[in-house]
Amino acid sequence: MKISAFLFALFFSLPVLARADMVDRVVAIVNDEVITLSEVNEEGKAVLQRVAENVPASQLEDALQEARKTVIEKMIEKKIMLQEAEKANISVSDEEVQMALDRILERNATSTEQLQEEIARLGMTEAQFRENLKQQVLSSKLVNLEIRSKVIIPEDKIIDYYDTHYTERVEEGGYYLLQIGIGLSGGSASGTDGAAGKEAARKKAEEIRAMAVAGKDFKALAQEYSDLPSAADGGDIGVLRKEEMPGAMYEVISRTPPGQLTEIIETGAGYQFFKVLSGQEGQILTKVPYESVKDDIYDTLYQQEMEGRFAEWLKNKKSLSYIKIL
Repeated sequence: MKISAFLFALFFSLPVLARADMVDRVVAIVNDEVITLSEVNEEGKAVLQRVAENVPASQLEDALQEARKTVIEKMIEKKIMLQEAEKANISVSDEEVQMALDRILERNATSTEQLQEEIARLGMTEAQFRENLKQQVLSSKLVNLEIRSKVIIPEDKIIDYYDTHYTERVEEGGYYLLQIGIGLSGGSASGTDGAAGKEAARKKAEEIRAMAVAGKDFKALAQEYSDLPSAADGGDIGVLRKEEMPGAMYEVISRTPPGQLTEIIETGAGYQFFKVLSGQEGQILTKVPYESVKDDIYDTLYQQEMEGRFAEWLKNKKSLSYIKIL
């Protein structure tokens, strides 16, 4: 279930409260705090267990050592985050923890009972889980204060992303096309039955073209009626150059303005007609309207900026901290 992946990530990303009664040894120092081996084993037990179950015995010791190094690095980063939150006098109330818990349940469409089962499966108590969640909320508040409030995505950056990902330049002699093709009934044009099949195919093509002319969505019509492989893509066959098209096809396409439908042409297998999306040298073809994807692009760029700034912020905080791995 989806909640399992979430809980695993949360379990691995925040310190667990349970500690061994006997502290075996200190494995890292972060400013004035320490991390012990027992804490590492407790924090990373799900990961370590997975390594133990999947790595051959001959490689197990090295694999466990590498896994512990990864856990230690994560714990060092979390120590720094929590220390910075304390410096900034950031706190989290029980009500905020409950709100975060409610969001988890809603986002994963799960019940409290199911959540408790997953928590137990990970070897945690509900109190431990709530404390981990509290620390996650604390970290989120710190990120809001230090980073998120300072991220600005200018309009020109959104437009640049749109031009790169949602437009296509049609090169010289190229035509961006959609197609609909109707095959001959019985697959042959010879004889009386063949003539009837041709007539039926022609009539069907004319009816579909008429629907397109009347404003029906061309791609939807292609998906529903076209007999060609391109139907799965809404008739989209991309950009074709003159030399890539049969003569009859190029003849009707070259005289059709962008945005318009060609005449119906006969082929050896039936009848086809096309919608010319673009056909001018150097013309920019818009795949989707800018306004329809503007918010999505903003979210994407915002997330990228956040991740980059956070990585830089954390790197700087680590460089200013006393960190020693023993």
